[in-house]
Amino acid sequence: MTILVTGAAGFIGFHTCLKLLQQGHTVIGVDNVNTYYDISLKEQRLILLGLKEPDFTQENSQLESRKYPNFLFYKLNICERDQLDKVLKSHPMDMVIHLAAQAGVRYSIDHPESYIASNINGFFNVLEGCRNLGISKLVYASSSSVYGNTEVMPLQTSTKADEPISLYAATKRSNELMAHTYSHLFGLKSIGLRFFTVYGPLGRPDMAYFKFTKAILGGETIQVYNHGKQARDFTYIDDVTEGLSRVVHYLEKETSTSGLHRVYNLGKGKPDALADFIKLLELALNKKAMLKYVDAQPGDVTKTWADTLPFSNDFQFEASIDLKDGINRFVSWYLNYPVN
Repeated sequence: MTILVTGAAGFIGFHTCLKLLQQGHTVIGVDNVNTYYDISLKEQRLILLGLKEPDFTQENSQLESRKYPNFLFYKLNICERDQLDKVLKSHPMDMVIHLAAQAGVRYSIDHPESYIASNINGFFNVLEGCRNLGISKLVYASSSSVYGNTEVMPLQTSTKADEPISLYAATKRSNELMAHTYSHLFGLKSIGLRFFTVYGPLGRPDMAYFKFTKAILGGETIQVYNHGKQARDFTYIDDVTEGLSRVVHYLEKETSTSGLHRVYNLGKGKPDALADFIKLLELALNKKAMLKYVDAQPGDVTKTWADTLPFSNDFQFEASIDLKDGINRFVSWYLNYPVN
């Protein structure tokens, strides 16, 4: 298939492109390569996808891979609908995997306009592109943050998700409603995946595991929010991309003419306490962390725990990489990768 991947220079987007390319798909990647975090990491991801010294000064330019002949990359902003449509028209797509978004719960408190522009308007442009150009299959990223601070565990897709506690979460829930509407009105076959705290090599440096690793190695104090009374369903990146590829394979075989919209949790299915997470980092780095316990940050939920049974039943897949193994893999990469 020919698949458009938005957010191709991002953490999940890069690993997804790599997975699809290795499976033989033709991948058209787009990303605006913004400065939300250091673009050198995004450059390294694109270099691993075969782009030699990417020139990010030229907007909307086509870059070819020297490693994967079935990969093309465009630097463009999905908020610019005419540019997105131009790419969609140039490369007839069988499917879109929409992973581009303004990420981060805390950042949304001070920069709300970025979230409306990218996560709402950008997603609308993707939906309209699919509608107008006859692309009938869409996979898109949602988030466990849509559940808010509910105490009902594990989190099920049938659980009420209408009380988000961050604008980021609100935009992700909005995406689900928008996709449902387009499926109902225009026959779009769409599947939304609520990701649960994805971690691993070449990850986002604003994420806790990345910042904690840097702080421990540098002898800096780690601020532990909510006095350590937090738990997360940490999901290793390889499990995420394998799960996502199962969804792609399912939609590839879907031939009905009617619309389809489903939402699934994609997580490990096991919550780990933040304190245990830090201890595993200490073991992997062979160095103690200096901790300072502080109050919870606005927008942070206390616990996430994915009910993964529906995904397992429909796609015959369960995440298998436990937290200790995943952290060891991340630390091994972190200590040996030049970008750090």
